[in-house]
Amino acid sequence: MDFRLLGELFLTFAKMGAVTFGGGYAMLPMLQREVVERKKWVTEEEIADYYAVGQCTPGIIAVNTATFIGQKRAGIAGGIAATLGVVFPSVVIITAVAAVLSSFAEYPAVQHAFAGIRACVCVLIANAVVKLWKKAVADRWALAIFLLVAAGSLFTSVSPMVFVVASAAAGVVIKNLEAKKA
Repeated sequence: MDFRLLGELFLTFAKMGAVTFGGGYAMLPMLQREVVERKKWVTEEEIADYYAVGQCTPGIIAVNTATFIGQKRAGIAGGIAATLGVVFPSVVIITAVAAVLSSFAEYPAVQHAFAGIRACVCVLIANAVVKLWKKAVADRWALAIFLLVAAGSLFTSVSPMVFVVASAAAGVVIKNLEAKKA
């Protein structure tokens, strides 16, 4: 067991967990930069796959994604180290904030700070979407799936899990048909 790697997984995900506001989607740009570009632990395709599966499995997307990446790098122990790393800062910060937030929540400066953070998170998510778009929507069939899922998610209340499963099935069918034509 490589304890150095386990420590690196824990610390990498703890760093992201400590500064990510806005949930799992807001963590995507950091994951991209840290684990794809900088550490090269996973590819862009893998991170997109982990994110998709993380959306349709029970739990928090960021935690699920960290678990997948940790498991890929160092097996079950790596999955546990990455998971503990990503949740540890949140537990500490939420405990501290909960103890004092009710005392300060009514202050305009606190309300304005959270409004600014929400705006920033929207930009970070949009940036992550643009980066994922370049790799994920590579042909006309992927574009068609994207447009159908976008329309379905905007105009219906269908679970994201249904979209992920249906998109996976469509991908298998389309690629098998293309292979038969070739």
